[in-house]
Amino acid sequence: MNARVRVLVADDQKVVRDGLSLLLGLLPGVEVIGTAVDGTDAVRQAAACVPDVVLMDLSMPNCDGVEATRQIAGRQPGVRVVVLTAFADDDSVFAALRAGARGYLTKDAGAGEILQALSAVCAGEAGLDPSVQRRLVEAVVNGEPPGGPGPPSSPPGPPPGPPDGLTGRELEVLTEIGAGLSNAEIADKLRISGATVKSHINHLLAKTGSRDRGQLVGYAFRHGLAA
Repeated sequence: MNARVRVLVADDQKVVRDGLSLLLGLLPGVEVIGTAVDGTDAVRQAAACVPDVVLMDLSMPNCDGVEATRQIAGRQPGVRVVVLTAFADDDSVFAALRAGARGYLTKDAGAGEILQALSAVCAGEAGLDPSVQRRLVEAVVNGEPPGGPGPPSSPPGPPPGPPDGLTGRELEVLTEIGAGLSNAEIADKLRISGATVKSHINHLLAKTGSRDRGQLVGYAFRHGLAA
């Protein structure tokens, strides 16, 4: 990361807050600017100090992490929320992502994984634990709405094609995103510049209504552009 990332840590357990603050302070390019004891405190401090990222626990008193994430995302869209929790069940994952979380890690994540997630969300990408990303993709492929399966329906027909607004090159880039390639790998494979890849991704985000790279992956799977 070229600039220091200012992080607010939100967790109701003091030993966790202190431990995370110490760990984050040792990571290159990361500055802990405060700690919050619950969701209400996280919302208040996010408004006061405007961090780049809030590292958010889900299970907290007064206001849980999902509601705190929803409030922060609604009031301060420039502040990214990365969930760091012990829970990896579908309900918790989907509720946090629906609320506006840009990343989701479990508390067994190592320092490198946390740093990678912070870097990803600050670059406008998703910072998801691999197991969470797989579950998200599986849900999209199986046609499950966020939060669990919906009511029975008739067998689906062929999946709709991508919108007419997508160009051939954008489809190529989207296919490689679905295959898990990085921007640099896409640029090398398609023989285009990294700046051009970023431009295509920005167009894809706008045209598909996706919030981040994780949602583009789901879009690619849903339209049969990835396997």
